[in-house]
Amino acid sequence: MPAPQPPLHPARRAVHAAVRRRAARVVVLPAALLALNLGLGTTAQAYEPASAGAHPAARSTAPDRATVTEGQVREVAPGGVLTYPSVTSCLTITVRLGDGGLVGAHASLFQVPGELRSDAILPALDAAVGARAVASVQVRGAVGAWHPSYFTKAIESYGEGEQVPVPSGPDVEGLAREVARELGVPLASVTAEDVPDGDQVVTGGVGPR
Repeated sequence: MPAPQPPLHPARRAVHAAVRRRAARVVVLPAALLALNLGLGTTAQAYEPASAGAHPAARSTAPDRATVTEGQVREVAPGGVLTYPSVTSCLTITVRLGDGGLVGAHASLFQVPGELRSDAILPALDAAVGARAVASVQVRGAVGAWHPSYFTKAIESYGEGEQVPVPSGPDVEGLAREVARELGVPLASVTAEDVPDGDQVVTGGVGPR
């Protein structure tokens, strides 16, 4: 008799369920959400540079504290605090800037209406960081529920008959590699960590944290 298999992480079960549902229906996104995913919505516009020239070296208007909910990108000033609430099936990507500021993204496995889906979150994060120096990038959350390809093709974008990739286990290296590629930073500067469910709080500042 084969050995019993360990129970799947709840988020990975959600991915399997989504794959089964994909055979029965096709997800059609409203035009407003499609525009958002193409970078035309209000969330994406918030991170467009003010001009076609160089990005500013610092954002003096960044707050000291910000909450980053699913599908959002937010920034705090040097020494500020980012809070990612209820990280269950999600991933958080926190960019530590050279001046001690933070730019964070809360990547949702399944799109929250009106917010960025998984294949739009890294381009929005990259636009928010701009040309500023990056000290490191931290990826944390439900690593075992995420296939690296979700950053380039969201689960919602698969049509009827298409097979959605399902992770066989935590792919720390694959996720770090994809994040490094999308953000244009050295792979050595990116770390990925599978952490328990719950809120995440990240504090900025110069030096290791």
